[in-house]
Amino acid sequence: MKIAFFNSKVYDREYFLQENTHHHHEFRFYEPHLNHQTVNLVTDETAVCVFINDCVDAQVLNVLKDKGVKLIALRSAGYNHVDLAAAQRLELPVVRVPAYSPYAVAEHAVALLLTLNRRIHRAHNRVREGDFSLHNLIGFDLHGKTVGVIGTGKIGQIFSKIMQGFGCRVIAYDVTPDPDCVQSGVEYVSLTELLTLSDVISLHCPLNDETFHLIDERALELMKSSVTLINTSRGKLVDTKAVINALKAQRIGLLGLDVYEEEETLFFEDFSSSVIQDDVFSRLLTFPNVLVTCHQAFFTQEAMGKIAHVTLENISQFEHNGVIQNGVDYPS
Repeated sequence: MKIAFFNSKVYDREYFLQENTHHHHEFRFYEPHLNHQTVNLVTDETAVCVFINDCVDAQVLNVLKDKGVKLIALRSAGYNHVDLAAAQRLELPVVRVPAYSPYAVAEHAVALLLTLNRRIHRAHNRVREGDFSLHNLIGFDLHGKTVGVIGTGKIGQIFSKIMQGFGCRVIAYDVTPDPDCVQSGVEYVSLTELLTLSDVISLHCPLNDETFHLIDERALELMKSSVTLINTSRGKLVDTKAVINALKAQRIGLLGLDVYEEEETLFFEDFSSSVIQDDVFSRLLTFPNVLVTCHQAFFTQEAMGKIAHVTLENISQFEHNGVIQNGVDYPS
């Protein structure tokens, strides 16, 4: 099958070419994001492979359908960037990678927490400059703290287990409590209780109409002023402007983000020689108690291998058997 890869990086090509020795598809890699301007790069490809910050709206889908594309393959778990109603109308199946490495994301959330708490990033820079003083590097023991986990799918479950290993009390909020979490000692509470009681809050829930700006001004007012907030899930779970106001008012102790609600124009690109035009994001970076990484929580060798394997397996099943494997459900 001829596949057009948009928003492709060197690492994408490496892992997909390696996996393709088992599938023998024909690849065409395009560096630009898929959008209204770049969709015309598609010529005779019958599958298009996209990532989370590509634009797969109705206009783009219409053009792809007219060009003979038969399958939209997401190399991600999330699909909120796809107009599923338009895909359904055009009879374009959408497949995804539902789980690649929940350990990768959970472990990155822990890394953000530990780095922020013990000021490892600041200490590293200080030592490189010959400054071995300890002022402003003090952290706190995680042991005995209350950690709130919002969303207890695979990633939330793994994060919870790691925090229990540190000797933390883990409380959780989810619309569907997980029996395994309960058995392991996780306490399910209301969202209000979680926001009020937690020393650390980590977000692991999907983005939908109910969770958009879940962390807003009201939620922030309920939290302890010393709270550590970690988000490795979806940027739009957090109202960034409300968080900035809380940081200015010293109502947040530490903030660790691997995602940002307007990240589509920033993340996965190199702006080191440019001026970042997003004033809200630039303001975030001015706070000494904020650590931002570039949506890299998923980025491990194991996860990249799984993404390539499942994506190409999805495409091969469709090509050879007409099977929609790991398909995204159309809206009802």
